[in-house]
Amino acid sequence: MPVPRALKRMTDADPRILILGAPGAGKGTQSRRLAENYGIEHVTTGDALRANKHMETEYGTPAEFMDAGELVPDPVVNEIVKAAIEDAEGFVLDGYPRNESQTEYLDEITDLDVVLYLDVADDELVRRLTGRRVCEECGATYHVDFNPPEESGTCDECGGDLYQRDDDTEETARERITVYEENTQPVIDYFRDAGLLVEIDGEQTPDEVWADVEDAVDVHLDA
Repeated sequence: MPVPRALKRMTDADPRILILGAPGAGKGTQSRRLAENYGIEHVTTGDALRANKHMETEYGTPAEFMDAGELVPDPVVNEIVKAAIEDAEGFVLDGYPRNESQTEYLDEITDLDVVLYLDVADDELVRRLTGRRVCEECGATYHVDFNPPEESGTCDECGGDLYQRDDDTEETARERITVYEENTQPVIDYFRDAGLLVEIDGEQTPDEVWADVEDAVDVHLDA
């Protein structure tokens, strides 16, 4: 895989941040804190696709694939992400790129300041993913370890029964992690070769992770 062109923008305003990590690594939590702390947009692939469902690209609209239950192809995802980050004055990009071709496309359309990789062991990821519980009545979410209900198996909000979703079982969680690692390792290697990757211990408490995240961003913005 080729080493990307110089990506860093050498600026201390409106940072452009990419955050990587497997399902359950805590990307969403840290992305929201980055967006709030630096006053930038939190851009996720899912949100961008839903917000631009009917956006015309030369390959069709996202809706054509989403409504048919099909995976939105890379060329369409690329165009949607491009539109989202072009409109943002600084951003944290979460959930993209997921493979080598998307990474090369991202390198062509924007300059990043830093790439954060939240490193969490597989067994810890499984513990986090399989601990989620959802209320059958109101949809409120809990976690058996990190955010348990006051009464086990019962929703604090409405008293409904809590259940484990099919995609939160250990078998499914391990499959999701394996697919992520196979697809994303080239992405990690790409940005490591570029000198932009900062690996962060994602098994710390959220506040400890945030301290490392903030330090990494500030160091790269001041470089």
